[in-house]
Amino acid sequence: MKNLNKSKIIRLSVQAFFLVLIIFIAISHQLNVSGAPSLHSVCPFGGVVSAYSLITEGSFVQKIHESSFVILSIVLFLGVLFGPVFCGWICPLGTVQEWLGNLGRKIFKKKYNKFIPYKYDKYLRFLRYGVLIWVVYMTAKTGQLLFNNIDPYFALFNFWTSEAAVGGIIVLGAALLSSLFIERPWCKYACPFGALLGLTNFIRIFKIRRNPKTCINCSKCDNACPMNINISNNTSIRDHQCISCLKCTSEVACPINDTVNLKTKGGK
Repeated sequence: MKNLNKSKIIRLSVQAFFLVLIIFIAISHQLNVSGAPSLHSVCPFGGVVSAYSLITEGSFVQKIHESSFVILSIVLFLGVLFGPVFCGWICPLGTVQEWLGNLGRKIFKKKYNKFIPYKYDKYLRFLRYGVLIWVVYMTAKTGQLLFNNIDPYFALFNFWTSEAAVGGIIVLGAALLSSLFIERPWCKYACPFGALLGLTNFIRIFKIRRNPKTCINCSKCDNACPMNINISNNTSIRDHQCISCLKCTSEVACPINDTVNLKTKGGK
């Protein structure tokens, strides 16, 4: 029980830290505090669209700060090692959706996160790749942050200001409301940065691995996964939706020690 609580507390602390940090940055910027960065300067996705623009158009996207490239590099490096840990541990929008989902789980209990039939859900999950392609192409083509007009992340920390676009507030509201029925709906179906980071699951060094020899097929790992990944039928999780939250592991959900863990092939 001590290990279980410790694992949950560590992740919760990391999530809370970055949420508070981004709130502090957003408020400091709005108050024109000297030296306060903007949200654009700490957004790794800005580095993605601006890098594409630089390659194809020879110019940077307006408002994108150089720090975005540094943060993007760090996030991608972590992705190659551990997968989309940014999504599962750091992203404030993902955290808010998850915390709202805890309320939804109390309301709907076992029905929570199972409202959309799998035959539709498995296709809807690829929508975010369409969003990624559209955002990168349109931003590079126009040189403007067009996604800012519908970006729920930016709206979440600027909804009280004139900088928040109506479209962004509407999308944010839809995402937060949907979180009461579906865990991390924005992450699953629409987040362009999550789509990009999801690809690191195919090349990551440390993967979620299940030991079939000790597995008792209780499906607790499946039920714990916020992204509805079928873990109990796989020995190595390479699903593009995995966010490396580690909720399925033996330290949290799996009742058998050393059965579901984050490790390299053959690692301990």
